[in-house]
Amino acid sequence: MAAPRYKTLVDALASDIRSGRLAAGARLPTHRGLAAREGIAVVTATRVYAELETMGLVSREQGRGTFVRDLAIPAGHGIDQQVVDRDAVDLNFNYPSLPGQADLLRQALREVAGSGDLDSLLRYQPHPGRPQDRASIARHLRRRGIATDADRILVVNGAQHGLAITVMATLNAGDVVAVDALTYPGFKVLAHAFHLDLEPVPVTADGPDLDALEKLCATRPVRAVYTMPTLHNPLGWVMSATDRTRLVGIARRHGALIIEDASYAYLVEDPPPPLAATAPDLTVYVSGLSKSVATGLRVGFVVAPPSAVPSLERAIRATTWNTPALTTAIVCRWLEDGTVDQLEARKRDDATARQALARQELAGLPFVSHPASYFTWLPLPDDARADRLTATLARRHISVSTAEPFTTSTHTPQALRLALGSTDLDSLRATLRTVRRVAVEDAFA
Repeated sequence: MAAPRYKTLVDALASDIRSGRLAAGARLPTHRGLAAREGIAVVTATRVYAELETMGLVSREQGRGTFVRDLAIPAGHGIDQQVVDRDAVDLNFNYPSLPGQADLLRQALREVAGSGDLDSLLRYQPHPGRPQDRASIARHLRRRGIATDADRILVVNGAQHGLAITVMATLNAGDVVAVDALTYPGFKVLAHAFHLDLEPVPVTADGPDLDALEKLCATRPVRAVYTMPTLHNPLGWVMSATDRTRLVGIARRHGALIIEDASYAYLVEDPPPPLAATAPDLTVYVSGLSKSVATGLRVGFVVAPPSAVPSLERAIRATTWNTPALTTAIVCRWLEDGTVDQLEARKRDDATARQALARQELAGLPFVSHPASYFTWLPLPDDARADRLTATLARRHISVSTAEPFTTSTHTPQALRLALGSTDLDSLRATLRTVRRVAVEDAFA
């Protein structure tokens, strides 16, 4: 049986792209142009491009057209990127580390080994965590402005797991969730896995466009708002107290849950109060200690309204049963003795130094960042190709991310996201100089 006409066309275009006959960055005909050229309906041309996009061979940009992707970029660049080569500098992911962290862990392991409850740490634990650990986290959160009881806290395997159980426990397939037009890729992955309907909210220099959010909530049944009010990833903003109050008001009027992601909030000194402090009855607060302590210590926490706690416990039971008690015990010791506070202060200083270095090396380019964050957003001219620039940098053993993993709208901006926390300062300086040189030659010429 002969393949459908559109399938034959998909195969032909795919072959041309993979062989290089259609060069990376080439603009393909419009849907109408392809339809006229091939003698097919416009709706069929649209289906052809949709399949090529699903295959990762083209990217469609609203108002600009359909372009051939650069296949030299490593597979899964962004949230799904594989481990980079040993000789590559990783500016795609952040895993900030400080001198002496390994010694801290050695000492902590010795202390735990000598404690009287070591045997109990090897058994199954309560699904939301041991009461004493939840109490330690509650005391830690009070210093961040969240006055919460331990009974509202659940211990999880890092903030990503916290987001996953929040989605599992509070949302259903098809639910509409408002997100920033540029947002954390890990939430996009969860939305895809659980079949959520993400509605992008335009972004401004200071936060989400709240007028647009209000209109969205008035026209669609928005079930939840996912937001990062304190140190947005990737744009680095910190929402003002006024905007936080307004966001809470919008959510309350329209019956929407707020999912507050505070993974990078520790880097900001004296931010406005968290949304969970202003609206504890409709906010699920998710954060963790992987970024502030060590990425290998997968300990996070969720603060939820009392009514949501039982369903969140069930989600923990369904996914991991409980967070490993040995790891949690180490982290909670550090919460109690001040080690976490010290590490967070040192990492704020470290991130500030790296941002200062980035301002020096990227001077003159239109980058966007917070002065104490571990990442920088580099917008490119509209006629530039971020995938081509990323491939050029990859050939120079530098791994960066385009805007694609962060984009939730139909328009993917031409931009790079540079993570600054995964290499030493001397290497970072040299790498940023290379990024600047390649960007100027390729995009800003």
